[in-house]
Amino acid sequence: VAIYIAGAIVSGNALTTGDSFVLQWGQVNLFVFQGALWQLFTSMFIHASIFHLVGNMLFLLIFGLRGEELFSLPEYLGIYLLGGLVGNLLSLVFGIGSGSLFVSVGASGAIFSVFGACVIYGRRAVRQSILGALVFAFFLFFINVEPGVNILAHLGGLVFGLVLGYILAATRKPDHQEKIRQSYSTAFPF
Repeated sequence: VAIYIAGAIVSGNALTTGDSFVLQWGQVNLFVFQGALWQLFTSMFIHASIFHLVGNMLFLLIFGLRGEELFSLPEYLGIYLLGGLVGNLLSLVFGIGSGSLFVSVGASGAIFSVFGACVIYGRRAVRQSILGALVFAFFLFFINVEPGVNILAHLGGLVFGLVLGYILAATRKPDHQEKIRQSYSTAFPF
């Protein structure tokens, strides 16, 4: 939010982020290949418009609160930051906009990572089938596919979160799994 406010001040427009700010800090694959590696990280904190920011923050509120219950702070930050980075790397490797000034911004890859980790973690921790969680996760992914959306960043974040959530659930102590089992049915009914 603070970064969006800074971008709005720089651009003089509270509704959208200015082009120069987005080109400097968003992920432009052409620039990343020319050495602007920071964009793989900073693009997670840049949003194209106030509506983009609000949408991302609503999804982060929904899934982030559950993530805070399930994971320690270092785990949560790892899921969020590494998941967003993996998503951005996936879109870099598979060339979305690699020869153009296509810009990717937003926290969706990182948020999908938190979502994936929460969904799979809950199912694995209570020893339920993960099939329902996978179906739900990919359903949410596919309803977010539309023109101008970096679906590879979303997919990379989601898959990273699913894998990391599964690993964390498989390595937890039984007392932590019991706590999840007790809260699972009311907090995450899917």
